Amino acid sequence: MGIFGRKNSAAANTATATPAAPVSPDLAALTGDYTIDPAHTTIGFVARHAMVTNVKGGFQDFSGTLHLDGTDPSRSTASLDITMDSIDTGSADRDGHLKSADFFRTDEFPTMTFRSTGAEALGGDDYRITGDLTILGTTKPLTIDLEFNGSARDPFGNERVGFEGKAELLRSEWGLTWNAALETGGVLVSDKIKLVFDISAIRNAG
Repeated sequence: MGIFGRKNSAAANTATATPAAPVSPDLAALTGDYTIDPAHTTIGFVARHAMVTNVKGGFQDFSGTLHLDGTDPSRSTASLDITMDSIDTGSADRDGHLKSADFFRTDEFPTMTFRSTGAEALGGDDYRITGDLTILGTTKPLTIDLEFNGSARDPFGNERVGFEGKAELLRSEWGLTWNAALETGGVLVSDKIKLVFDISAIRNAG
């Protein structure tokens, strides 16, 4: 998802979306293909409930790949597939409602997908990725802002990169329109949904 590399101070001051922008040798060394590690990755969401509080949830079953280009951030790509039946908000009744015809219709649309269409360096450790998010068979653009958290080799010899991301969407744009009016005004579930990512990805062998 973008080129998730850390720049030195000189590079941070000159970072642009232009592919010719200088990058550090450490950044270039991260170029390669990576697989998202589900055991150390969180993909979550936050929705406003009853106008007064937030409901948080996430997905337990997903897979994804990254291609990072440390020389030209715009050539980096990402792909993510999420199993909608794995939604988890900490309430079995609420999860069942979210899987039903009122919301995600998981029997008919079992997977939510994201496919990147562009990436850019914003400066420092900040990056942005744009892509196509498909829910309920509807595909709309989504922009994700990312912060690179670093790279390391774990005790098992895996080379890892990590980053945090966030995005916002209006669920109604993907056909998720169910709601209920409140007696005091407003609605039960917000249209705006916040997405949050905390991702660890392992470099592919070879």
